[in-house]
Amino acid sequence: MSEKRVQAPATLDQETGRVLVEDIKKQGISRADTVVLDLRDTEKMDTRGGAWMVALAQYVATHNGQFRYEGQRDGVAEFITIIEPGLQTPPKRQKAEEGFFEEIGGRAYKWHSEFGDFMRLVVDSIYWTVIAPFEGRGFRWNLWFEEVYEMGVKAVRINVLMNLLLGLIIAMLSAAQIAQFGLGIYVADLIVIAFARELAAIMTAIVVSARTGAAIAAELSTMKVQEEIDALRGMGINVVQFLVAPKILALLVVMPCLVALGMIAGVLGGAVWGIVVLEFRPDNWFNETLGAARIDDVIQGMLKAIAFAIMIVLVGCHNGFRVSGGSRGVGLMTTRAVVMDIFFIIVIDIVFATIFYYILD
Repeated sequence: MSEKRVQAPATLDQETGRVLVEDIKKQGISRADTVVLDLRDTEKMDTRGGAWMVALAQYVATHNGQFRYEGQRDGVAEFITIIEPGLQTPPKRQKAEEGFFEEIGGRAYKWHSEFGDFMRLVVDSIYWTVIAPFEGRGFRWNLWFEEVYEMGVKAVRINVLMNLLLGLIIAMLSAAQIAQFGLGIYVADLIVIAFARELAAIMTAIVVSARTGAAIAAELSTMKVQEEIDALRGMGINVVQFLVAPKILALLVVMPCLVALGMIAGVLGGAVWGIVVLEFRPDNWFNETLGAARIDDVIQGMLKAIAFAIMIVLVGCHNGFRVSGGSRGVGLMTTRAVVMDIFFIIVIDIVFATIFYYILD
């Protein structure tokens, strides 16, 4: 630890105080230094000089040094008595470590608060999407058409390609196991059942969550950060009616269409492998495919598509409205929305599997 003694001028005012602080800053302060201000020769001090003395004490404190003054007398001592609270370095508060149960309670409270926000969003979305238009409360049809184009039309190519490749992969892997029993034609049955029940809906939902879910979260997060959401509320506009309802109705329309295209693409992908590699005649392959197709499986896939559509929009909007901070917050909430979408896709699929295979059968 080193001690730096500084001689104060005879008159400590605006000019001499500024020079004093600048000299200390030029010398620099380290964690182990103690700055001692010697006031023995100081006979006069005004309020501006006292302010510079306080500024010096704060500068030393911010650099983790120690500040001390001595030798004050007469009127200077009386004046320092007045400004003494500003010269004291406040003790550093130790952050209390959370215990195990405190941490659990904090997380539970946070989740409870977020769940309450989400449920309020769900209730408002149901009202403004389903009920309000029939009560004459209005609906943004122009935005709805734009959302249908963005969410549906622009997603057709990537969705068809992903399902086509997935059908090709499933046929390739299943044929390697079934062909050894001489039952290669049953790959067609496997493909059409798998895509009708599960794969088309799940793959399409993942594609849509990566495109639309992320876009919704990023759009609303940016609007929240730039205070556009607060501006809408200040103008008396209901945010859910203005922004959320058109997105929900648009994805409810386009999601079943995308899933249907995904089913067709997946079946065609499997047919490519069955006809080209396994060398089945096209008429035999497609007859087997049509024979294995069941309307119940298609209905199951469409119900999943509707559930996935509602979930993707609500999760994206929920995360968009909860953003905090600047651009980093937008990125974090966009990532969080996609991760939550994929998680809830699996959860919803498990629920449907339980209902269809253990309750309805």
